Amino acid sequence: MPREIPKAYEPLEIEQRWANAWYDEELFRAENSPGGSGQTFSIALPPPNVTGSIHIGHMLEHTQIDMLVRWRRMRGDRTLWLPGMDHAGIATQFVVERKLAEQGVRRQDLGREEFERRVWKWKAESGGVIKQQMIRLGASCDWTRERFTLEPALYRSVLEAFLRLYREGLIYRGRYMVNWCPRCLTAISDLEVVHHERVGEIWEIRYPIVGAPGEFLTVATTRPETMLGDTAVAVHPDDDRYKHLIGKRVLLPLLNREIPIIADAYVDPEFGTGVVKITPAHDPNDFEVGKRHHLPEIDIMTDDGHINERGGPYAGLERFAARGRIVADLEAQGLLAGKKEHTHAVGTCDRCKAIVEPRLSTQWFMKMKPLAEPAKKVVLEGLIEVVPENQRTILLNWLDGIRDWCISRQLWWGHRIPIWHCAACREMIPAADSSVELFEGHARAAGVPSSCPKCGGSKLEQDNDVLDTWFSSGLWPFSTLGWPDDTPDLRTYYPTSLLISGYDILFFWDARMIMMGLHLSALRNSGTSSASGGLRESFPSGVLAQNSIPFRRLYLHSLVRTGEGAKMSKTKGTGMDPLKVTEQYGTDALRYMLVSMAAPGTDIVMSEDRIVAARNFANKIWNAARFLFFNLEKIEAQGLTLEDLASPEIRAQAPYEVPADGSLAHLWIFSRLAAVIAQVNAALHDFRFHEAAQTIYHFFWDDFCDWYIEWVKPQLAAEKSIALPAWRNIFAAFDAALRLLHPIMPFLTEELWHKLPQASGARSIALDKFPERPAGVDPSTSPEFPFLQSIVVAARNLRAEMKLDPKRKISAQLSVPNAWDKKIVDENLDPLLRLATLSALTVSGDRLDHSGGAMRSSAQFDLRIPYADVADKPAEIAKLQKEIDRLAKDVESKRARLADQAFRSKAPAKVVADLEATLADRVIEHQKLLDRLRQLE
Repeated sequence: MPREIPKAYEPLEIEQRWANAWYDEELFRAENSPGGSGQTFSIALPPPNVTGSIHIGHMLEHTQIDMLVRWRRMRGDRTLWLPGMDHAGIATQFVVERKLAEQGVRRQDLGREEFERRVWKWKAESGGVIKQQMIRLGASCDWTRERFTLEPALYRSVLEAFLRLYREGLIYRGRYMVNWCPRCLTAISDLEVVHHERVGEIWEIRYPIVGAPGEFLTVATTRPETMLGDTAVAVHPDDDRYKHLIGKRVLLPLLNREIPIIADAYVDPEFGTGVVKITPAHDPNDFEVGKRHHLPEIDIMTDDGHINERGGPYAGLERFAARGRIVADLEAQGLLAGKKEHTHAVGTCDRCKAIVEPRLSTQWFMKMKPLAEPAKKVVLEGLIEVVPENQRTILLNWLDGIRDWCISRQLWWGHRIPIWHCAACREMIPAADSSVELFEGHARAAGVPSSCPKCGGSKLEQDNDVLDTWFSSGLWPFSTLGWPDDTPDLRTYYPTSLLISGYDILFFWDARMIMMGLHLSALRNSGTSSASGGLRESFPSGVLAQNSIPFRRLYLHSLVRTGEGAKMSKTKGTGMDPLKVTEQYGTDALRYMLVSMAAPGTDIVMSEDRIVAARNFANKIWNAARFLFFNLEKIEAQGLTLEDLASPEIRAQAPYEVPADGSLAHLWIFSRLAAVIAQVNAALHDFRFHEAAQTIYHFFWDDFCDWYIEWVKPQLAAEKSIALPAWRNIFAAFDAALRLLHPIMPFLTEELWHKLPQASGARSIALDKFPERPAGVDPSTSPEFPFLQSIVVAARNLRAEMKLDPKRKISAQLSVPNAWDKKIVDENLDPLLRLATLSALTVSGDRLDHSGGAMRSSAQFDLRIPYADVADKPAEIAKLQKEIDRLAKDVESKRARLADQAFRSKAPAKVVADLEATLADRVIEHQKLLDRLRQLE
């Protein structure tokens, strides 16, 4: 045997070997792409966190990207899949701080520079696990172009972007309400706050009216601890109950501080008592009211969620401990009017799950309205296609209501804000330019100002904050290609062709990339310098917009859920480690399962049965290859070699004519191949991954294995004049099937492709051509073969209904009125008998009598299997009568249950409907058996 294929399919050994080979050989460098189409296809990997590891969501996303990349590469496009990692500011700092805490060390004990050294050390030793996992799972990235958001080149991109936006007035610093995480000790954006409905309590508190003993204003609050920062109570100006009190004062309970009663239309007189406590430093709505009325802003909380010195006797208490103490003291002083259960939305930090505290804080913000309008325009005009359509609508609605973005984080790990503060006059001085320098091997801003341009002071200190991680990620499609320099990669691969991401980061990342790309890369296209001042018109159109968008298409994939429908979550114990799944079933099987279920707009429900089915498919492919190579000995005995049958040149000339009446199945398989190629190309273009997977599955399993191989088996062992073209056709079809399948199942197809003779210098199936329609083959031809298939299927169905031994040969009768159809049957009688397991088939043009046998009919034929030829009539009658009696009892039982009005009144409508449907099926089944019994009698 020229090329041995082991009996057992062992995916782990195959996958590890090829994954290492692809990486070591740098097989997927963009320069290795065939490049014959003249088209460029580029895509950036959504950068996973440096702290992360592969989860099932990554696996779905990476598989879909890899499918498209391999497909486009094989179609001859110059293809780049650019990988990289995100420094993940909060997540990485959290990991390292936790490790330090195990040693009894805080980052504040180390100081900023030493802490950063520790993080870089951790990154070198433990970061980037996900890269090794991606290599192991076969992601066909150009790893020579791998990027990291804190590397010097990308650090420079971030500096350039910040300085441009700052000089244009789009980035500013101010004291505003933010979402504060007391565990991460930083501000977070609105998008990083997850709201959960929780059952809590609402307390009603009496505020004594100054100068009116025994009179109170009652307010309701879900956060009693914030009353320590109250600076007013508010009523509606038209509320007759309280008009006489406007301008007077109340005594703040517990702290005995007098605060005014103000009138503001913000108050809803119909809600609660119609009186609202105003805490400008701890509530976004109160902050706006406070600005309108020039109220003081009293921040009563520390960064870690404790009450500070402004909280009087409650200073030092953790915020929820303070809540309990305050409620108890109010009750003791007779100031607690009541409390009741209350369901409301509670904001939590997306990363650490701590309850977020609305808090007044000085932060850096980015104006988003000027950037959102161009983004909305390119989506509306179709310059960026968003799939599925409902996500396009969601994106446009979000852009309409966009708010300024808090871009600063109170962390030490990240891109430090390139602004220096003058100690003398508090002037803010930006870095002179976006140049960077290396400090201990890592980048930092080089354009450090030496003196204050306003007062001349030399005591300058760089801003302590770093930029939100999503700021650098927003530059990803062009910063990774060399922006702000005009590099060959930027000219070749930008705008990128496509972005694939989960719909859950549409606002975090996808929308921001559109806005940043349009604004910043448009400056590159227009030649605008970063030194220019003022706000540039940010509304690119025409050619400028086409060259500035970060990607031309945006596909938002589904989420993967458990068998019970829950979202995969490691913290909830519902996560699934894809590496463990691949160890058991193989990477190709998991890839196939995921994409076969990935219909746009629907989530994927994982189940072991589906993975087992995918593994069975992989086994089917392996066994088909083994069959071909195992049976080569028969043709080799005639002096032919594998190269004579399956060299690239020979495969390219298929299909070959098989003498006499043997070509029908061969013409059909290549016709089917042509149709499948067109269907798969269309499905992949439109992100219908499930259709592509299922189309290829049915072609390989049903068409190629179950029909084509089985039909032509005798030809493979026939004389040379028949066997030679038959073998050449079957290897050509097998090779095309492998190349069709490769984007989904890369390892298995690579292994089997190398078993075939290949051209000198051929390195990989990944660099081979995606199948094209064979010359002279029409996808719509060969209707004769489906006609023959329908006869075999009819015979098999009849045998199954009659519960015949699958191996027992029986006789049958076939009526074919059309003369041409009868000729086709006569010419292919041998394969019909063999595949239908028939001992004889009587063919005529006469109509068949329906009595005395089981019948199957179509527009082209009638097929009958006589009862007398296949069954022991008394035994068959007894078996049928037993089944009829059983069904009769079942029908009667269900009718009685449905006639029970007590059952109908209590049972859910779906239960009743299902029972009615089952009853109808049983009645039909019962009648069929009665008819068959009459025929036998």
